[in-house]
Amino acid sequence: MATIRKRNGKYQVQVRVQGCNPISKTFTRLDDAKTWARLTEIEAEQIGLPADPRVLARTTVGQLLERYRDEVVPKKRGSEYETIMVNAMLRQPWSKRSLAHIDGATFAEHRDIRLRTVLPCTVKRELAMLQHAFDIAMKEWSIPLRSNPIKSVSKPGGANKRDRRVRKGELIPLFRAAKQCKRDGMRALILLAIETGMRQGELLAAKWSHIDLAARRWLIPVTKNGESRTIPLTRRCVRTLRILKKSAGTADRIFDLTREAVKCSWRRVIERSQIEDLNFHDLRHEAISRFFERGLSIPEVSLISGHKDPRMLFRYTHMTAAHVLAKLG
Repeated sequence: MATIRKRNGKYQVQVRVQGCNPISKTFTRLDDAKTWARLTEIEAEQIGLPADPRVLARTTVGQLLERYRDEVVPKKRGSEYETIMVNAMLRQPWSKRSLAHIDGATFAEHRDIRLRTVLPCTVKRELAMLQHAFDIAMKEWSIPLRSNPIKSVSKPGGANKRDRRVRKGELIPLFRAAKQCKRDGMRALILLAIETGMRQGELLAAKWSHIDLAARRWLIPVTKNGESRTIPLTRRCVRTLRILKKSAGTADRIFDLTREAVKCSWRRVIERSQIEDLNFHDLRHEAISRFFERGLSIPEVSLISGHKDPRMLFRYTHMTAAHVLAKLG
């Protein structure tokens, strides 16, 4: 990193880091030159050298994100969702700016605009992905940014707690609307979500090799928390899966659906059924609440849902007042 040359009786030191302007200094004593070289190298390792504006000017935020999408995102479990997220960001005006003209204020403005139309948790997830992209660029791609511009941006706080359940009279129109979908499997997907409490991503990633219909067990090899879990299947689940199995042929996956396809189909299902303010993830709320209403204990529900912290489990648990009243007598 550092080179020392003797010229005209003096010692010239030059420290170089890829993508940065070299730093030079001249000394009359060799020991002083070596000391300065060592200290400068340490500083460069800790905070980097001043970035070469010519290198940053040649790279846009969009180019950085495209590389992140193509090289990093495919290795992630949520690759499909993050690919959609990156592609949406590439349509933002700031994606055309060079890295030499980007700062935290740019993304703070983006945060405020997004918060007008989407939930805080969505914005928080987007900023986390952007921060990771800039971290990778700095640490692994030798892009000479002095700092990560996302780190200075305040992230939206507060959890987006929902207590929405499927209300009385909504299931029939929901299933009827799902049956009208052009894409096969939406009705079964909704039913299994309510019966198992599985996340949408877990359902879409499921393979027939994960299921033992005779033993009424469904293995999820990789979950959100990185651990596997096995779900006991209700008889209704088994009947539904047997019907799906008959038409599956040699297919490996249970559902031939993508997240984007489910998103579009769900939107149509809600429009046709005329149900207000119901998200697909609310089906998980419904399922877990039903487990408690059936008398399952917290450890038993945790085994099915995969929650490690009971406090997180309670966020999804919303039994009806009528059910509690019936227990009180």
